[in-house]
Amino acid sequence: MSIADNKKAFFDYFIEDRYEAGLVLEGWEVKAIREGRVNIKEAYVVVRGDELFLFGCHVSALTTASSFSHPEALRTRKLLLHRAEIDKLRGKVERSGYTLVPLNLHYKGGRVKCEVGLAKGKKQHDKRATEKDRDAKREVQSAMKTNRR
Repeated sequence: MSIADNKKAFFDYFIEDRYEAGLVLEGWEVKAIREGRVNIKEAYVVVRGDELFLFGCHVSALTTASSFSHPEALRTRKLLLHRAEIDKLRGKVERSGYTLVPLNLHYKGGRVKCEVGLAKGKKQHDKRATEKDRDAKREVQSAMKTNRR
């Protein structure tokens, strides 16, 4: 079940490969994510050393969060992947000019997972072509609806 999707990533990038990563979260963050108070539209993933980190993921604290913790909405969160996957991603990002983008947050086995996409940036003309294709599909769908009646 999906919690939050990053639709902007599919418009701005060509997604070539996907990886499912675990997230290191605090208790209040899990509660807020379960309430749907998360936004990954402006988020991105960075490789530092032998670890992956999620930057720019905004998790709004609940008003019922405990009083002894001080919630940070834009905290840097660590992503959990296997060593071989991290090494492969680091090689692609450093040598080939790829970018790591969070695609969505979802539940798997009661845990919150982040789907990370290995992406190449689109040029402006590619974005225009994507928009044109989307509009054409929308027109075809509306024409099919009117023909059914």
